[in-house]
Amino acid sequence: MSAPGTLPGGAPTGAGRLTGTLPSEGLHGGGLPNEAFPSGAMTSGIIFDGNVPQGIPQGEILPGGLLADGSVPGGDVPGAEREGGAPAAASGAILWRLVRALFGSRGNSVLSLAMLALFWFTLPPFFRWAVARATWEGLSRRACAPDGACWAFVHARFALFIYGRYPAAEHWRVDLVLMLLGVLCAGTLFARRRRGWWLTALLVVMPVAGGTVLVGGIFGLPFVYTGDWGGLMLNIVLTFVAVAGALPLGVLLAFGRQSQLPIVRWGAIAFIELWRGSPLLAVLFMGLIMLPLFLPGGVTVDNLIRAMLVLTLFESAYMAETVRGGLQGVPSGQIDAALALGMSNAQMQVLVVLPQAMRIAIPGIINIVVDLFKDTTLVSIVGLFDLMGVINQSLKDPNWLGLAMEGYTFAATLFFGACMLISLAGQVLERRFGSAAVAPRR
Repeated sequence: MSAPGTLPGGAPTGAGRLTGTLPSEGLHGGGLPNEAFPSGAMTSGIIFDGNVPQGIPQGEILPGGLLADGSVPGGDVPGAEREGGAPAAASGAILWRLVRALFGSRGNSVLSLAMLALFWFTLPPFFRWAVARATWEGLSRRACAPDGACWAFVHARFALFIYGRYPAAEHWRVDLVLMLLGVLCAGTLFARRRRGWWLTALLVVMPVAGGTVLVGGIFGLPFVYTGDWGGLMLNIVLTFVAVAGALPLGVLLAFGRQSQLPIVRWGAIAFIELWRGSPLLAVLFMGLIMLPLFLPGGVTVDNLIRAMLVLTLFESAYMAETVRGGLQGVPSGQIDAALALGMSNAQMQVLVVLPQAMRIAIPGIINIVVDLFKDTTLVSIVGLFDLMGVINQSLKDPNWLGLAMEGYTFAATLFFGACMLISLAGQVLERRFGSAAVAPRR
């Protein structure tokens, strides 16, 4: 056996020239035996009898970082970090890849220069307006600088933008519900066990518990009229309720559209095409303004409940088509295998087909949720004061006239952050359930 830390011929491991032949025992320290690599076999460009393959020029670097003469460039072990040199080499490689990505071709160079010019002409002025010359506190528009953003408007109306007219003494209830929603979402995404229980709690328990806490009237909680709900809280509530209702309804409609029973299939098709072919704003007007005209005298339905119902039915049509695409993406061999195991049709659909279909449909479902969250701003047109509705009303205050830019920038920032969180949650779901195509790293 060779000396510890050396290769055959006495050369230090990973350094110098590889000479001689393999010892009969194999390499020291658990190296590969000769039986696995007979004489003449190649590994990292070196033949196991110590020779170099024919036709390879001397000094050429082969796979594994070895030179064609059997030595290692610089005398170092391949993959070993040089003291103080590895971080610099890694940062240099990253910088080189970035330069190649931005300026690797003539077209990329033109686009990169155009984007740099755009950033140069837009970002510095925006930074001066939004940060450098901004006013952060004040009691009215007169306290703000004329050439900078007046964030004092947002600071003074922040509670109204988030909670609407929800009583200030009861804001803790909204905070509690949002914290519970965040905990259940995190549990559904990251729990290693009993993920189904977390999902059930999110879709079943959360709407009941959250609604009870927000409305009040029991357990000593003061009653809060839904007309006082508003701000960003209202957007979140509408989105969550609509998704929690539209997802199971969309699954049923997707199965119904593929049913062998004509009455079920055509009923599902009619429902989906009716709601999917109608503008959301028109549907909201129908539900919140025209519906009371058709109700019996003395019968009323809360505006918020009507908005939730309309959004749920509207989004269920899109959810059904997304889930149907997932159902069609399940290989037919899965169905044949389930039936061969003796499963009934219902068992096959619920236990085999549906889980795989939902895995395929995750990107489309996340896209629907993002669109829905932004579409909830339309309820401000029909009398509900979501974030955009509250901002528009605040801009009419004589003390804060002419601050639309600040209000809409604040709203855009909040919506962008919320949509980014939803997208990141979707990526986590894709990785957890394996629906994302992960490219191999190089």
